[in-house]
Amino acid sequence: MTLDRTDPEGAIAEAARTYSNWGRWGEDDVLGTLNFLDEAKRRQGAALIRRGVSFSLSQSFDMNGPQKGWRRRTNPVHTMLDTGTDAVVTGQGFPHGLGGADDVIAMPLQCSTQWDGLGHIFDHGKAWNGRPAERVVTSEGDLVTGIEHMAPHVAGRGVLLDVGRVIGEDGELPDGFAVTAEHLTATAEAHGVSVGRGDIVLVRTGQLTRVRRDGWGEYAGGPAPGLSFTAAGWLHGTEIAAIATDTWGFEVRPNEFEHAFQPLHQVAIPNMGLLIGEMWDPDALAEDCAADGVHDFWLTAAPLPITGAVGSPVNPIAVK
Repeated sequence: MTLDRTDPEGAIAEAARTYSNWGRWGEDDVLGTLNFLDEAKRRQGAALIRRGVSFSLSQSFDMNGPQKGWRRRTNPVHTMLDTGTDAVVTGQGFPHGLGGADDVIAMPLQCSTQWDGLGHIFDHGKAWNGRPAERVVTSEGDLVTGIEHMAPHVAGRGVLLDVGRVIGEDGELPDGFAVTAEHLTATAEAHGVSVGRGDIVLVRTGQLTRVRRDGWGEYAGGPAPGLSFTAAGWLHGTEIAAIATDTWGFEVRPNEFEHAFQPLHQVAIPNMGLLIGEMWDPDALAEDCAADGVHDFWLTAAPLPITGAVGSPVNPIAVK
């Protein structure tokens, strides 16, 4: 795909037509590309467990996160409802010396490691599978494709594509670096791993490594390496079930068009039905993969079954 950087509308419309999966799994579908992740694929993924070593791919959920209030996205606020002090001082009203602690958390569902649900992005008023957006997501939530539908399904063969290590300098891609299909293919070849139907792909750019070292800066919404708009064909043609990155917005920022905002999202979610993860932390896994040369593994990354949600926090676990 070649880009006319002055014509985002035209490029988005063409990619939406070319890579649309509308109707592919029937008019009532609520899973999108997760339909590619079937029982056989899960068995394949489970067979990859050999050493039994596991890695959490989640960032922390606390006040030290990167959010700065854009679109009312804040870092999590964790509050204790009952503490050890309460148990000692008040007794809490329980008999025979019993005491306990309870807590509550308040946070946007997409403030840290998370999935974008199918109701998260629209294209010209259309949600996934061509449904009118106003009939899908209302003030009551996503009435059709709420992320709770995906909760049983996101477990299978994971593949790490460490583009930062293969293509970048010192394991990191610079902000604004557009990861193309050629970069993804070259990285897979360098790792000796295949990418195909039903896989859950994790792309490491190295940006999280850098901000962990240098400070958050503009991580939440600012310049970043990420997938090029031209990678839409690769995302569609490989028939992957899902993809996640270590960046805030999945695609390269600034975006590749003039006067555009997240154009790849506009193609991938409402038209392709692709499950997208953001702000994942692949660094410990990437070190292990580099050491043993194995870049595929069992991966489970179920969203919380929050009824009607258009996104969800997640603690992905990779097991090798």
